[in-house]
Amino acid sequence: PERSEAVPAAGSVAPVGPGLPSPRLSPLDGEHRRLGARMVDFGGWEMPVSYPAGTLVEHRACREAAVAFDVSHLGTVVVGGEGAFDRLQAAFTNDLGRIGPGRAQYTHLLDPDDASVVDDIIIWWRSGEAGGGGSDAGGEFHVMPNASNTARVVDAVGGDDVTAGRAVIAVQGPLARKRLVDVAPEAAEVARFAVRDIDWMGTPCVAAGTGYTGEDGVEVAVPVDAAPAFWEALLGAGVAPAGLGARDTLRLEAGLPLHGHELGPGITPLQAGLGWVVAWDKGPFRGREALEVERTTGVRRALRGLATDGRQPPRQGCPVLFDGVAAGAVTSGNFSPTLGHGIGLALLDPAVTAGAEVVVEVRGQPLAARVVPTPFVAKHRS
Repeated sequence: PERSEAVPAAGSVAPVGPGLPSPRLSPLDGEHRRLGARMVDFGGWEMPVSYPAGTLVEHRACREAAVAFDVSHLGTVVVGGEGAFDRLQAAFTNDLGRIGPGRAQYTHLLDPDDASVVDDIIIWWRSGEAGGGGSDAGGEFHVMPNASNTARVVDAVGGDDVTAGRAVIAVQGPLARKRLVDVAPEAAEVARFAVRDIDWMGTPCVAAGTGYTGEDGVEVAVPVDAAPAFWEALLGAGVAPAGLGARDTLRLEAGLPLHGHELGPGITPLQAGLGWVVAWDKGPFRGREALEVERTTGVRRALRGLATDGRQPPRQGCPVLFDGVAAGAVTSGNFSPTLGHGIGLALLDPAVTAGAEVVVEVRGQPLAARVVPTPFVAKHRS
């Protein structure tokens, strides 16, 4: 997975304090309103959920061409200097020693008591000497948490919250790089999960081959003053604006977890099927002891995909029954524009595996579904 906040967890609130308005506004807020976007609250930020074309059109544009999402509500915490590498290694589950400067990595911050996922995070290892990790590798890390968790990440690893100083624009879709060539050719060249400093019209920016749609693409961090011009240049190159509603249906089709749904209090990486994010061979990290207990005893529930035959989808919180017995609950569900039927993710008894026929209780009415592998829609990569 690349990223996990398309919609906020229930009740989530962005950090507020001196100089931080509530709700917070993206540097591209004026651009969205001029385009007629429908604005809603996302973790304490007012962000576009859709534009006049609608979520279905935006979703299909990402699958078939290229779209731009404003994801400035995601945090950026800069961690650098002596001991930065070691602090991140001790805090997060994945092993930065597997990568090096100029690369990105997906990782988790765990609750030390029960190993549930406090946040899932992308780290951009921005600078330093190429090749090899280790505490002496140098460089600067851009730790990118979900909006409502930025303060928690700062508490865990220190660093400077620079979220207010930049916009982050995700250009996604099979034609994303082709369209980017006309706007920011250096960004178009950034490989999947690579990180690169680029120059755009004399403005220093950072580009990474990351995203949250299942499609190929690049995310670009642009200083606030240059962000509107960069956004307009993208649209002028044929990149369609897309709201966070489409980003959610895209990530669901790709089977990607969302914090507050498939990740969060009481849900561990192992339950979410993300054991590969845990580097057991790297030494201590926050929450390791509690997670090792679950590793030994086995998970009590596991994340599964659900598919319905008709357009009606399972919905978050709906009970799931297997052979008439409660087996778990839906964590996310929606209509799949690509497949033309309902899909969902659910935390179920581990014994309920792919091929099982289940019943989802939606507002007291039974909805037939079957357990299927994920991703629901195959990922497209260049």
